[in-house]
Amino acid sequence: MKAMASIVALLLAAGAASGEDWAGQRERMVAGQLAGRDITDGAVLRAMRTVPRHEFVRAGEREAAYGDFPLPIGHGQTISQPYIVAYMTQLLCLKPGSKVLEVGAGSGYQAAVLAEITRTNVYTIEIVKPLVLRATADLKRLGYKQVHVRHGDGYEGWPQEAPFDAIIVTAAPDHVPQPLVKQLKSGGRLVLPVGGVRDVQCMVVVEKLADGTVRKHEGLPVRFVPLTGKGKNRGEP
Repeated sequence: MKAMASIVALLLAAGAASGEDWAGQRERMVAGQLAGRDITDGAVLRAMRTVPRHEFVRAGEREAAYGDFPLPIGHGQTISQPYIVAYMTQLLCLKPGSKVLEVGAGSGYQAAVLAEITRTNVYTIEIVKPLVLRATADLKRLGYKQVHVRHGDGYEGWPQEAPFDAIIVTAAPDHVPQPLVKQLKSGGRLVLPVGGVRDVQCMVVVEKLADGTVRKHEGLPVRFVPLTGKGKNRGEP
């Protein structure tokens, strides 16, 4: 019995040490990769400190979960590097209660970050069915019950839940999808990478003004996987 108790104690100690290590890695990630650059939104920094990124990557990638680079999640998709997740989230200018749509659920990590900030329902669409199943299970397991994941083509948005205060697209179309612009509230923001499949894309912020007109701003050059489905290379203005 003493031997068994010792083994259990060692396992519990190892688990606690592992947990402390993950928290430490998150803190170093936030300090070095985010706050050490240009991420200044306190809510974004808190969310990035809180969400366990290592729980959203494949088992073989966990040790690299907090590195300053994207990681594969299968099916030709990736989880964006932490800085890009924080950068796009900061551009959304979210507040508690903001209603957000994400196009490209992927691993579910970005949606969890959004949910930590808004503290309310987040809607996310993913076209790859196995990723939908995995993201749904992981978000539920980690307690993000306010995140709603749907299988489908995100180009058309989620009209049944529109309008949204903010929309984020985590794959690159070659133009700004007009259905998403239409689903923004007045004063809302759409953040997405735009550009050709082979070229470096540009992060774009689309603001919908009170009179319904839109204003676009360009940000960092980025590289994302291309948007698939109806939005693939349609070439609309």
